Amino acid sequence: MTVPRPRGSAAGADWAGTAAEALPDDPDSVLIGRIWDPSGDGPSPVTVRDGEVIDLSHRFPTVRDICELPDPAATVAGLDGPRVGDFGEILANTGAATRDSGRPWLLAPVDLQALKAAGVTFPVSMIERVIEERARGDLALAADIRQRMLADVGVDLHSLEAGSPEADRLKGLLVAEGMWSQYLEVGIGPDAEIFTKGQILSAVGTAVPVGVLAASTWNNPEPEVTLIVQSSGRIVGATLGNDVNLRDIEGRSALLLPLAKDNNASCALGPLIRLFDDRFGMDQVRELEVRLEVRGVDGFHLEAVSEMTQMSRAPEELVRQLIGPHHRYPDGAALMLGTMFAPIQDRDRPGEGFTHKVDDVVRISCPALGTLVNRVRHAEECEPWHFGVRDLMGNLVRRGLL
Repeated sequence: MTVPRPRGSAAGADWAGTAAEALPDDPDSVLIGRIWDPSGDGPSPVTVRDGEVIDLSHRFPTVRDICELPDPAATVAGLDGPRVGDFGEILANTGAATRDSGRPWLLAPVDLQALKAAGVTFPVSMIERVIEERARGDLALAADIRQRMLADVGVDLHSLEAGSPEADRLKGLLVAEGMWSQYLEVGIGPDAEIFTKGQILSAVGTAVPVGVLAASTWNNPEPEVTLIVQSSGRIVGATLGNDVNLRDIEGRSALLLPLAKDNNASCALGPLIRLFDDRFGMDQVRELEVRLEVRGVDGFHLEAVSEMTQMSRAPEELVRQLIGPHHRYPDGAALMLGTMFAPIQDRDRPGEGFTHKVDDVVRISCPALGTLVNRVRHAEECEPWHFGVRDLMGNLVRRGLL
């Protein structure tokens, strides 16, 4: 088969960061992920322990199998297996301009899980955009509109809970003033926006390109925490994600969301899944701060932070809207939780805001989960997704793992 190569990567792997940056700051984190194993010409689940990558495929042929266990973290913490190599060396090979196809490299840390994403989960920025549009740049008028909204709702927008009576009253006010939109409906209404980000096995991992369509002239990264959810709806871990978005395409029509969201290399996850244990769980996830850094070859530099405490819906509520009596995912799901990042920092000309350029390096980081790093390319130039479910099953059978 054709060996995937990181087309268009810069010389060397320095841009992709170090092992210390990629891994969580807690040395006792229970971590799982996937590598491409040249000896088996296919993917293998692994754990990373003390900087060493350990193959788990002899026990679990897929990451999905690990995540469906009653206690994934406890099981993985007690497992041993063949040593694959040093994590730093495997990371370097992943991002190398000329990858050594005889040595392993990192993949996205999920396999058979559905790739799902929640949108407009940080409504404050959505409401502020409506206010700014209504005020047409007049700060005094914007303050007046905001004050009238707060007086009617009776709460600070930062504490507004989607689907609450206060949110419903705000909806009535916005409708009366002609300011309602479909985005605010899912931002503060009772039903969340949950969509399919990509097809199973189509996600890319760290140290490889992410893709935006060449025809897109207004696009941005979306740094997000991503929950790993069992088929039962139980949350068993988390990782970082980049829900790459084409704002010009989605802006033309919400019905173009699949085109805006699902393209070659448009879903990045990783570097690894941190499994929930007594050191890390939903209590910690709800308090996370996700940092974004974008550096361009043109000297452009952007930094931003998404605070999970600013979400309008509890992450568990999003999972309940994803999986329940109304819908099942027998292999579980990776659910991206949305971002509060508003790409308004001007890059080229005043008033035009931010958009990606080819070769931008995007770093999404969080001490508890590590750092996901990708270089921006046109989706048409990224490695095409070619290894599907049928390929995976055939490979596992040939290796005697299934």
